[in-house]
Amino acid sequence: MQEMSLDYHFIVEQEVGSSTYAFFGFNGTAGVWRISAIDEAGGWKERTTVEDMDLAVRASLKGWKFVYVGSLKVKSELPSTLKAYRYQQHRWSCGPANLFRKMIFEIIKNKKVSAWKKFYVIYSFFVVRKIVAHIITFLFYCVVLPATVLAPEVAVPKWASIYIPSIITALNALSTPRSLHLMVFWILFENVMSLHRTKATIIGLLEGSRVNEWIVTEKLGDALKNKAATQAPKRTRPRFGERFHFLEIGVGVYLCFCGCYDVAFGKNHYYLFLYVQAMAFFIVGFGYVGVFVPKI
Repeated sequence: MQEMSLDYHFIVEQEVGSSTYAFFGFNGTAGVWRISAIDEAGGWKERTTVEDMDLAVRASLKGWKFVYVGSLKVKSELPSTLKAYRYQQHRWSCGPANLFRKMIFEIIKNKKVSAWKKFYVIYSFFVVRKIVAHIITFLFYCVVLPATVLAPEVAVPKWASIYIPSIITALNALSTPRSLHLMVFWILFENVMSLHRTKATIIGLLEGSRVNEWIVTEKLGDALKNKAATQAPKRTRPRFGERFHFLEIGVGVYLCFCGCYDVAFGKNHYYLFLYVQAMAFFIVGFGYVGVFVPKI
């Protein structure tokens, strides 16, 4: 499921941005930079947790263009635990929102790029993809749509609740055809993670207490590199605060309540979605996301 999200990012966002000479972010790995571009952009800065994106935006505002070479394959690792994945997603959601806060006026005042490019960077790259997408996903599917069960006089048309989201989701998943059978689980999981990403985005915009939190993403290869390891590493019992995620549990209770109300009084059969989505929130909230660690 992580592969489905990353494939869309690389195959669609990066490759399309490269082919149209539009701006796209630098990922921090598997990239080649001209030293003159780094110097002209002002070098690396530590003001946010997305220093690679920060440099890419500043270089783009200086007139430099980026090229994505999709035919070049580079090995990479994914987070091996839910805890590591949540830390990574916090950084990836909070960092861009905070960078937008710090650079909005710098982008507007820039005189080296066209007004169209500035509009693209501000609206398409930052506002839509890095801020609004997370918030709308959570609010629409986990707050507004369930709330229509409690207020039947408010009706969401099917084209907005089913057809358009289904088309967008299918197009996103087509970049990873071997994982199409996981699409339903991917949708449920992404809706759960939208809560975490929304919280991180708000922290970045408001510069909350965790805005500069940097925790190295734990990956399975880190454990396998240990020469002394002859068997699967022992799993330590997580602490109470690490095992349970109370926001996810709270949203799960809300969805479950809306599902019960829909069974009793509703006519749109939303409970079919609400119960399944509530279960996904409970699974993550109570820490029942498995970790498979192969033996060496």
